[in-house]
Amino acid sequence: MTANDELQHTFRAAENPEPEPLPLAGATVKAGFASPADDFEETPLDLNRAMVRNPAATFFVRVEGDSMTGAGIDDGDLLVVDRSIEPHDGAVAICHVDGEFTVKRIRFEQEGLVLLPANPKYRPMRVDTAAGPVVWGVVRYVIKELKEHR
Repeated sequence: MTANDELQHTFRAAENPEPEPLPLAGATVKAGFASPADDFEETPLDLNRAMVRNPAATFFVRVEGDSMTGAGIDDGDLLVVDRSIEPHDGAVAICHVDGEFTVKRIRFEQEGLVLLPANPKYRPMRVDTAAGPVVWGVVRYVIKELKEHR
C-alpha cells in the first residue's frame, strides 16, 4: 500500500453537502437541575458550519490507541483535523513519523520538534524535521461517543 493509499483509507475529507441543520437548544446545559424555561429551541445548528472552517483542508480521522487519554482523546474518538492551521507550540496535531500517522501535542524546541503523549505510559518523541514536514494537520475538535453506547 502506498502512502497515498494509506492517506485515503485513514482520513476522510470534509464534504460540504447541502446543510442539514439540527435543532439547537437556546441555552447551555447545566450539570444539575434543568430549568423548564430552557425548553425552547433557537436557530438550527449545522455541524459542518460549526466545526469546519476550511472544507478543502479539513479531514476526519478515527483514533486508535490510548497515548492521548490525558488530553481527553480516547480510542475510537473522531478527530476533526484542519491542515490550513499553522502548527503552533502546544497544539494537538496529526503527525507523520516513520511512515505512520500519530496524534500528539507538539512542542517546538531549538533542537527540533518533540511529540508529547498525554499518557504517562508513553515517552515523548524527538523527531528529525530535516527530511520534511512532520506536522500534517492541527486537531480542532474531538467527537466522542459515550462509553456505555460503544
